[in-house]
Amino acid sequence: MHFFSQAFDYEHPWSHVVIGMWHKYPNPKCSHVISIDVVDRSVDPKTGIIRTERVLGCKQKTPTWIVKLFGGSEDAFVREISFVDPATQNATITSVNLSLSQFATCYERIQYSPLSTSRTQFSQTAEIQARMTLWRTASDGLEKWLVQRFEQNAHLGKLGFTDVLRTLWEERQMQRAHS
Repeated sequence: MHFFSQAFDYEHPWSHVVIGMWHKYPNPKCSHVISIDVVDRSVDPKTGIIRTERVLGCKQKTPTWIVKLFGGSEDAFVREISFVDPATQNATITSVNLSLSQFATCYERIQYSPLSTSRTQFSQTAEIQARMTLWRTASDGLEKWLVQRFEQNAHLGKLGFTDVLRTLWEERQMQRAHS
């Protein structure tokens, strides 16, 4: 099993970051995400927590050895469930791969928490595990490749989300100027 984690701050209020969550895709920096389908969305009437389940369609440049070894294609799907709690100002997103999950799983957890009225902390963890107990060397190699791919996509995700937040902020400032 291999792990990935990162944390940093966005110079935006929590409410702005949460709005940006829903506008993250599509964006040019994360072109591997090609579709987003909302499967379910509900609001708990007692707590006000918004639960959203989505399926993200991705296209990855998969190494030939992986396709030969496991089959499949460059198309991949990820199940994402988010919880946004306006009362505690906490947003949590969990995701897991649906494609090729019989060979490897990637559990990701993202959390957005306010640090101040103008800053939001982002934390992300991923646990990646190959399921080939007979071939430990191949399993370890697959996990290392998946962590590298995850890290590349996480970097692109940060760049893309930063652009989304900046664009939303600029639009908000223009709307204020015109009202």
